[in-house]
Amino acid sequence: MTDHPVRTPGGRPVGILGTGSYLPAEAVSNELVAERAGVTAEWISAKTGIRRRRYAADHEATSDLAVEAARAALADAGIRAGQLGWIVVATSTPDHPQPATACLVQHRIGATGAAFDVNAVCSGFVFALVTAAGLLSAGSGAPAPYALVIGADVYSRIIDRTDRRTAVLFGDGAGAVVLGPVRPGYGLTGSLLTSDGALHELIQVPAGGSRAPASEKTLADGGHFFRMRGRAVSEYVLAELPRAIRALLAAHRTDAASVDHFIPHQANGVLLAKALPDLGLPRARTHLTVAEHGNTSAASIPLALDDARRQGVFTDGELLLLAGFGGGMSLGAALVRWQDGHGGS
Repeated sequence: MTDHPVRTPGGRPVGILGTGSYLPAEAVSNELVAERAGVTAEWISAKTGIRRRRYAADHEATSDLAVEAARAALADAGIRAGQLGWIVVATSTPDHPQPATACLVQHRIGATGAAFDVNAVCSGFVFALVTAAGLLSAGSGAPAPYALVIGADVYSRIIDRTDRRTAVLFGDGAGAVVLGPVRPGYGLTGSLLTSDGALHELIQVPAGGSRAPASEKTLADGGHFFRMRGRAVSEYVLAELPRAIRALLAAHRTDAASVDHFIPHQANGVLLAKALPDLGLPRARTHLTVAEHGNTSAASIPLALDDARRQGVFTDGELLLLAGFGGGMSLGAALVRWQDGHGGS
């Protein structure tokens, strides 16, 4: 096996120094969701593997969740906000069309440097992670050697509670990681990002942008709600996720048996159960939080990562595979050699 780590201009590999997460206080049961969606709680569990999810409080927006996850990740890494050169927020439910939610987070936590959003829907966290690592490796003018990457979404604000295809799946949350220099042989060792714009209509919020600006008609038509063609999305995932993982491992000369942990986008527990046998990861332990969190879009991978990290299941030197898939259609996967402890010592 040969690793190809992303390195800082000083030659240090870039890796994860700390993780953090935040879930809203309100736990929403299947019984509550089922009543409005016209199904039963048992139907939801059987179709999705989800038992409950969290909904943001009325006063909470995406940036509020992101700030809490950011603070937790910074504390875990032992890094101050003033040491950050970059903040990248992956979200498809920003506080506002503009400015970027990352700028609101930057202000709230007292950071400087550059801040911007990435929208690759449910695969957004992996896209943001790879982007931030690349910026650190390029030394693109930022004076600080650390980056904060956040996945945060509040889908409870854009789902049609009567649509059983989507309302039963989604919850709200935020997860974050701090990136920075790690020891030789550790950190981000490979990635694959891909999009197929021909399939852009499979997942979308049709109205509210420049194509269909907000109007009485778009509101009446429900154009501001999230829409998904579930069967076609499942077919895409079952075909493309195994293909992408094989391509990533081959490109970086990594034996599938050397992957210790698999942290996927928590889209749907039943879908993931169907996909796992074809992924060819014979030794990997798969980490799932979908039963308790639901599908939290860009937040789902960092939430699951933080959950596993805080349970102490990662061992120094183990290889993690992160994989997300979502609207666009987009798919991102990354290999991370885990380093225990904080900082790059």
